[in-house]
Amino acid sequence: MNKKFYITTPIYYVNARPHIGHTYTTIACDTIARRQRMLGADTFFLTGTDEHGQKIERAAQAAGKSPQELTDEVSAQFRALWKRMGITNDDFIRTTEDRHKRRVQELFRTLRDNGYIYKGTYTGQYCVFDELYVDAVGPGAPCPECGRPTETVKEENYFFKLSEFQNKLLQLYAEHPEFIRPETRRNEVISFVRGGLRDLSISRSTFSWGIPVPDDPKHVIYVWLDALANYITAIGYGSSHEGAQEAFKKYWPADLQVIGKEIVRFHCVYWPAFLMAAGLPLPKTIMAHGWLLFEESKMSKSRGNIVRTETILDVLGADALRYFLLREVVFGQDGSFSFDALVQRYNADLANGLGNLASRTLTMITRYFRGEVPYPSAAVSQRAADSAIAESARRVIVEYSTLVDQYQFSRALEVAWGLIAAVDKYIVENEPWALGEKQDEESRSRLATILYTSAETLRIVTALTHPVIPDATSKIWAQLGLGDIRKFALSDLKWGQLQLGAKLGNVEAVFPRADKSAIERMQKMEEQERSAPGTTESPQAAVLSTPVQSPAQPVAASALKSTASAPDGKITIDDFAKVELRVGQVKTAEKVKGADKLLRLEVDLGSEVRQVVAGIAESYAPESLIGRKVVIVANLAPRKLRGLESNGMIVAASPEGGKAVLASFLEDVPIGTRLK
Repeated sequence: MNKKFYITTPIYYVNARPHIGHTYTTIACDTIARRQRMLGADTFFLTGTDEHGQKIERAAQAAGKSPQELTDEVSAQFRALWKRMGITNDDFIRTTEDRHKRRVQELFRTLRDNGYIYKGTYTGQYCVFDELYVDAVGPGAPCPECGRPTETVKEENYFFKLSEFQNKLLQLYAEHPEFIRPETRRNEVISFVRGGLRDLSISRSTFSWGIPVPDDPKHVIYVWLDALANYITAIGYGSSHEGAQEAFKKYWPADLQVIGKEIVRFHCVYWPAFLMAAGLPLPKTIMAHGWLLFEESKMSKSRGNIVRTETILDVLGADALRYFLLREVVFGQDGSFSFDALVQRYNADLANGLGNLASRTLTMITRYFRGEVPYPSAAVSQRAADSAIAESARRVIVEYSTLVDQYQFSRALEVAWGLIAAVDKYIVENEPWALGEKQDEESRSRLATILYTSAETLRIVTALTHPVIPDATSKIWAQLGLGDIRKFALSDLKWGQLQLGAKLGNVEAVFPRADKSAIERMQKMEEQERSAPGTTESPQAAVLSTPVQSPAQPVAASALKSTASAPDGKITIDDFAKVELRVGQVKTAEKVKGADKLLRLEVDLGSEVRQVVAGIAESYAPESLIGRKVVIVANLAPRKLRGLESNGMIVAASPEGGKAVLASFLEDVPIGTRLK
């Protein structure tokens, strides 16, 4: 092994059991880790659960449990699911473990001793749901991140001198553009940091469920400092044991940290600042992926559209889900999930594609050559089509590898399945089944070449895609008579390595075709799960799915009842505050069929992508809107226009008799910013 590779998922907050969104992140990391191992890298793959904070403490109280009991239950659900799916993580860190607590306290001491921590007093708004101090005014003011009511907090805190790192962070982003991927997330972070950084409160003293501050136990360490530190505590940072210290030296810095886009600020601003202050190297790349939208809506407990991973595992298996998520969703962007699309992709690519190629190729070798890999014919019987397949395979090996190393999973799999389509066409055009009925030497020789070419192509696709669909490819590899695929050195892959005369294993289907009943079964399972008493969400999740309000800080009266208009017909500030205007960026735009005035837009609001139908087609060509920043009324009730659901309204001036003019900005404004 000539290199190391350290990869992490975010640690998942135990506010609810795992769902398909958590699974997506973990599958991506598992795929990368498996590939690195096949390439010979000394790979360490970390995942785990984030278990402290005020939200957990309150949820436990509501559920009649201790915080430890609650976190034990939910963390165990994550661990059990990853085990069932065959996730190959090397460690599973829990922030309630003693090893983590001691090492976080050591990090706090280091930051304090280096002069970056001081004691002060914080007064302002705090979002319990996001465990985040926010810029908002007044009790109950909505959190700019999630929109839930905030609480007014006044308490003594320890502060981290985040403001001192503004220029250092901007220099980091400029000198190392690979530090934040994709570019859209990088630009958002740069804009945020340029807007100015204030010192960050890193302790709480109004609740106790957290890691005590060293030498001042009435304070607990801010949950985000606690949670972010897991990436180094899990591999030995702050330990006095020699073995742990060596592990930290060996694996840190992380080569890749994969996160969801909603936690970019914490990982790309706070995390590198903490590391700089501690004198530690920074991770090489932080990759933020998008969200999974269930039938075009963001999954959330409040909408009741959370999809359980177990449902898909029960009906189609882990490989089907792994392949679908990495093939269907462009990594780094939002993607859609539906049971219909899952089954369609499964049948088209896995059952009819790879599965069919394996089945018919290996079945014909078994029938016509007694289950032994046939010898290709002499050069005199070679055809141009044989060489074309071999050349395509060589090209795919290089192209696929390049794309996966760039985390372009969807494009890489498209390339691999292009090779499957090519060899399928090759088989159809050369009709090996017809040659198999003949016994003359030329026919047998030609048949051997066709089946060897097909089997060798199957071997190459199997090796390349093993990290993505490990169960099926392990079976195909064994059916090819090649043993344990995990022992294969992927860096050595090339055309012509299939051993001639090798005995095949037992041939059996790896992807049986799914009929329409598979969709119905999954839908029914999800409906039953949602409707069953006490099983839709665990008690703590039910509590956490609604905004948490402090008894000492009641919701503002304007949030509880309508405020009457002033006598002169003017509205009050409370009325205006009800309208949520946010900056969005148009990602896609197209005309609505049968409607001259309507455009269908997909608008990125930073926290989600919305579909908005707007009557501006007579003023703007669709292509002219791509990338443009617009103002969206974000809390408008959805409505349907020409059968399309519009989630929001675009703000534009509409002069009498003139064309609509979009509201815009003279200066750059970050996506998602609320207009006040």
